[in-house]
Amino acid sequence: ALASEFVQQIAAAHGAANTADESGVSSSAFDSRKPASPNDLQSVLIEDWAGEVAGSTYLEENFRIPRSTLHRWQRRNEVVALRKGGRKHVFPLAQFVDGRPAAGISEVLSLIANPRLAWFWLTRPSPDLDGRTPIEMLKHDKVREVMQAARDFSSASGPKDPSV
Repeated sequence: ALASEFVQQIAAAHGAANTADESGVSSSAFDSRKPASPNDLQSVLIEDWAGEVAGSTYLEENFRIPRSTLHRWQRRNEVVALRKGGRKHVFPLAQFVDGRPAAGISEVLSLIANPRLAWFWLTRPSPDLDGRTPIEMLKHDKVREVMQAARDFSSASGPKDPSV
């Protein structure tokens, strides 16, 4: 039932306006309140569910985050990096506060190993957080509350598949 609902929302989202400006930043109106499996998220365009994303060149030029720093954060799981295409990664812009990943991102990624599923969870209202979105709470230094909700989510969502 969850997969069916997710597919219906994806189909509806493709009818919504997707935008990508010449700067390389993409965004979409796609929204879902229920978590999806990593396999469902793999088959959907990033722009349709992740919000504004950008590559390392954009982040270096506009956020002044050196590529080397961005890739170090990526290797250490301190930032959400979403694979786009064969080898390229894009980074959701909403995770950055003053040119750094929001506090608590690495802790969330340690509990929800799949970056697509982790970002999906971070950007959707959580009933465990009184309907607030985890990423906004992390931006306000509410790491402890978000970590408890992430633990609850990861234990409820079953085994993680880091290969996706």
